[in-house]
Order: sequence, then structure tokens, then C-alpha cells
Amino acid sequence: MTGRLGALLASALLVLFTASPLQAQSSPSGAVVFDNVRIFDGAALTEPMNVLVEGNKIARISAEPISTDAAATRIAGDGRTLMPGLIDAHWHTFMVRPSMMMASTAPFPFITLLAGAEAESTLMRGFTSVRDLGGPAFGLKMAIDRGVMPGPRIWPSGAMISQTGGHGDFRMLSDLPATPSVLSYPERMGMSAIVDSPDEVRKRTREQLLQGASQIKLTVSGGVSSPYGPIDTFQLSVDEIRAAVEAAANWGTYVTVHAYTPEAIRNAIEAGAKVIDHGQLADEDAVKLMAEKGTWWSLQPFVGDENANQHADPERQASAAEIHAGTDRAYELARKHGVKVAFGTDILFDAARAARQGSQLETMTRWYTPAEVLKMATADNAELLALSDRRNPYPGRLGVVEVGALADLLLVDGDPIAQIGLLADPAKNLLVIMKDGRIVKNTVVKD
Repeated sequence: MTGRLGALLASALLVLFTASPLQAQSSPSGAVVFDNVRIFDGAALTEPMNVLVEGNKIARISAEPISTDAAATRIAGDGRTLMPGLIDAHWHTFMVRPSMMMASTAPFPFITLLAGAEAESTLMRGFTSVRDLGGPAFGLKMAIDRGVMPGPRIWPSGAMISQTGGHGDFRMLSDLPATPSVLSYPERMGMSAIVDSPDEVRKRTREQLLQGASQIKLTVSGGVSSPYGPIDTFQLSVDEIRAAVEAAANWGTYVTVHAYTPEAIRNAIEAGAKVIDHGQLADEDAVKLMAEKGTWWSLQPFVGDENANQHADPERQASAAEIHAGTDRAYELARKHGVKVAFGTDILFDAARAARQGSQLETMTRWYTPAEVLKMATADNAELLALSDRRNPYPGRLGVVEVGALADLLLVDGDPIAQIGLLADPAKNLLVIMKDGRIVKNTVVKD
């Protein structure tokens, strides 16, 4: 190797290894003032206020006019609502637009481009942050953070870690019997990681953390869309789950689990998982255990409406109906026992349903007031994201309009507490979208 070639290679490696995928790189806009806005404070709308954003943070909130230099951008709020950016606590950026078969077989660059297009659409719907719970989102996150393309803040899990035949096993039957030295396409692309012992769990967990995972996702029960494992199965042993919990804790973060049944939920909590995703079949004892341990419950409003996943297979239809029937009781039990609940949508393989992401906030008013729903999708979800602790890719306060908080903001044309359905039509009703101090959309008519 020549000295010049060696120097070039060393420089390239230095760039690669010093530019961590966890490090946000975007540069905020100049000073921005929102004049005459009513702020959603987590419970109600304030009297008219003025808000100054400097860099990527909220610098001042005042009832008095805010003076700035001539270079500042001023946005006439005209009494409209300023609220925090929305957060989806259960999202799959790489699994929204392709079909399941396409996601498992199509060229990876094509799937990545689909994910990039969906990331921009997600941001334009007002979701400025997402917790990505399965898929190879690391490179996409890096591109967004560096301003290469628009998209939300992404808390990536990386590959879903699943046992053989588990909910995250996307292999073809032709891939069996498995050969340890040959990974299937979904495994090579980072969609899933198949494990069948505590040691394998530990290794695959560490691989996701190495790539920049902010939390680890395990599948510990079957699911409606599982290629193989029925919904009533509980998957991965307590020792296997605990191996992931310990590996994640060593990196300063946590494990979240896909789980529906009481048995799977109890196993996960016993092993130390901090978040239960789904759980619509939980019994009261399992919910009491969540409340006792301070476990988060990342529920989704699966009620069989127009936002529900469509399944042609009769067995999957029956499983979906069981989940839909359990959703009302799940939310009722969560309220009864004071469990910390997060809002997420978990939209898979359906771009048309993803376009209605915001409409699921209105569905949530079956169990909560509009103000409670908005708080859940902002401040509460931000608290959940902060569980990533030392692996949090975006340190700082999110989900609130307060001095010092990160400037992820929406200007809504109307009062979303009185009409939460406004957020179901973001193209019309979200006049301004700001992420990290940058204006990514501004349709306010200038005088």
C-alpha cells in the first residue's frame, strides 16, 4: 500500500468512525418568532403569547412583543395553536410502504428509497419524532440527521430479535433447515435477527447497539401478521429476554417487547423489559404488574376501523378480531391502574393507511380527552423516548413548548383540543412544521 493510498484510507476510516450514527448533525435556521399564538401546554391552550426560537431551542416565551433583528423570520400566528411536534412511539419506517413479500425480497436500495420517501411524508404529517421498532433504519437516520434528506428524528431499534418461528422470523420455508454460516435475506438486510439461546440473544443485541440502536426490540409472543408463530404463543425464555436486558443495560438503554398475551407480558417484566408494545390481550393481573413495576405500555388504537390492517387470510382475520375486541378493555385497565401509556400506530405494509397516521389521534378519544391524547402523543411519548438514557440520540427536552426545549413545533390552523380531527388533515391544517429549529414547511400567508 502506497503512503498516499494509506493516508486516504486512514482519513476515510477517521470520518467513518468519528461520525457516529447516533450524533445528530443538522444545522438549525436563524432566529424565528411566532407572534400571537396560543400554546398547547399539555392541558389547555394559553392566552396569546409570542415565542422566540434561536438555534434549535426555544429561547423565550412572552406575552409581550419580542423584538429581534431584521434577519429574523417572523410568523404571524393570528391566534392559532402552537404545539409540540407529534411523536409516534411505534413506527416501522422500512415496513410502511412495501408489501411483506417485497420487504423480504426486493433489492435493498429500492426498499431504502421507499423508506426515505415515507420518512419525508411522516415529517410532513407533523410527526417530528418516531421510535422505530424494527428495520434497518440506521443509514436513513444518519442521512436525515445530516440534512441529506428530510425526515423525523428516529430512535432506531435495528433488527427485531426473534426466536425461530417467532413473530420476527421472516424467512422463507426454503431457507430451512437453517445453516449457521448462511443468513437469510431478511437477516442480512437487518430486518430481523433469529436467536435460540441466551448467548445468541446477547450477540445480536450487541450487534444492534454497535450500529447505533437507541433501544432493543424483542418479539416475545406471536402477532396478527406473524408469518409463522400464532398469537397465543409466548416466545423467548425469561433467560433469553434477560440476556438482552443485561446487554442493553450495559450500554445504558432498555428493551421493549412485542407481546400480546398475559404470559408473555409477565415473562418480559420478570426479565426486566421496560416497555410492553401491544398487550391488547393482557389480563388484570398483568396490568397490575405493569403498574407495580412502572412498566410503560405502548398501546395502539386497534379497533377494526378504516385504519386497521387488512388480512385476506381467515386465521389472521380471526386473530385481528380478537385484538380489536381486547383493545377497549386494555385501555380501560390501563386507566384503572394508572399505567404509563404511550401512543403509537404500528402501520405495516400500507402507504394509504400511513397517510391517515394523524387520524388515529381522534380514535384515541374513545378512551381519553383530546387534551390527554395530545399530551400522550407529545410530552408523554417524549418521556418514553428518554428511557434510551445514554443511547438517546437527541438529548434535550422534547414534547413541550417551554424555554430551553428543543424546537420541534407545529402551527395548527385551529384549536386541536376542540377539534382533534384537524391533525388528520396535515396538508391543510399544519401551516408551519419546525424540526430542530428548522422550518420544513411554512404556508402562512404573508401580509
